[in-house]
Amino acid sequence: MTQQALLQTQIINKAWEDPSFKAQLLADPKKAIKEALGVNIPEHIKLKMVEESSDVFYLVLPSSPSERSPENNQTKITW
Repeated sequence: MTQQALLQTQIINKAWEDPSFKAQLLADPKKAIKEALGVNIPEHIKLKMVEESSDVFYLVLPSSPSERSPENNQTKITW
């Protein structure tokens, strides 16, 4: 599992277990992640949180590999 996938799993599990973390995550995701997990996401990274429901599904379309530079085409978190 990549570091990014591991972090994502930790965030999701914590949100499921802790309603106050979930609320803060939806309101201010960078602050919530920093306070709960100690992960500092740099200012230049935009982070948007959305919550799926039974009748809404979000599909994230990643950037095209041709649009990525070789150093940014890595599976590890490099913030």
